[in-house]
Amino acid sequence: MSITPERKQELIKEFAPTEGDTGSPEVQVAILTERIKNLTEHLKEHKKDTHSRRGLLMMVGQRRQLLDYVKRRQRDRYESLIGRLGIRK
Repeated sequence: MSITPERKQELIKEFAPTEGDTGSPEVQVAILTERIKNLTEHLKEHKKDTHSRRGLLMMVGQRRQLLDYVKRRQRDRYESLIGRLGIRK
C-alpha cells in the first residue's frame, strides 16, 4: 500500500522545481497521487476495508487542497501538474 523510498526519491527528482525541494506542492501532490493509486488497487481486492477507505478519502481531500492552492497561485503550474500526473479537473 505504501510507496517505497526509491519510488519516493524518483518522484521528488521528477517533480521538484529545484534540486532537493521536497516540500513544494508539486512534490506533495505527486507523492499523494502515487499513494492514492496504490490504495485504490488495494481496495479493489479488499472491498470491506473501511479504515483504509477513510484514509483514501482523506488523502484525496488533502491532494485537492494542495491542487487548489497551486491553482490560486499559478494557473500554468497547476495545468502542467495535472497534465503530467494524468488526473482530472
